Amino acid sequence: AQGLVESGGGSVQAGGSLRLSCAASGYTSSNECVAWFRQAPGKEREGVAASNTDITGTYYADSVKGRFTISQDNAKTTVYLQMNSLKPEDTAMYYCAARNFICFSNSWSTGTDYNDWGQGTQVTVSS
Repeated sequence: AQGLVESGGGSVQAGGSLRLSCAASGYTSSNECVAWFRQAPGKEREGVAASNTDITGTYYADSVKGRFTISQDNAKTTVYLQMNSLKPEDTAMYYCAARNFICFSNSWSTGTDYNDWGQGTQVTVSS
């Protein structure tokens, strides 16, 4: 994927929901891994969720399992992150990223493996 652009961030109260979108302007093949990462001030970047573009596997950080869902549109040009039951600790800049090989369960959250990144969208959750 190329030209990733995130949208959908904002400010919500704890317990609320947001849906982030990541649109790709370039061709998206069927064997890419697309992922969402986040970085809070003073903290390291962490992987949140990832999915193969052929939807053969989805992966989540333990901290968001059961609350966040990654999905794609049928054209495979937009990736979504549905975030429910948001917590103040979910506050961060969220980035989407893509790489030209599939996700693996033991490496999907390695940020340096991704070659395309969006500019980020801010999510702020207040208590």
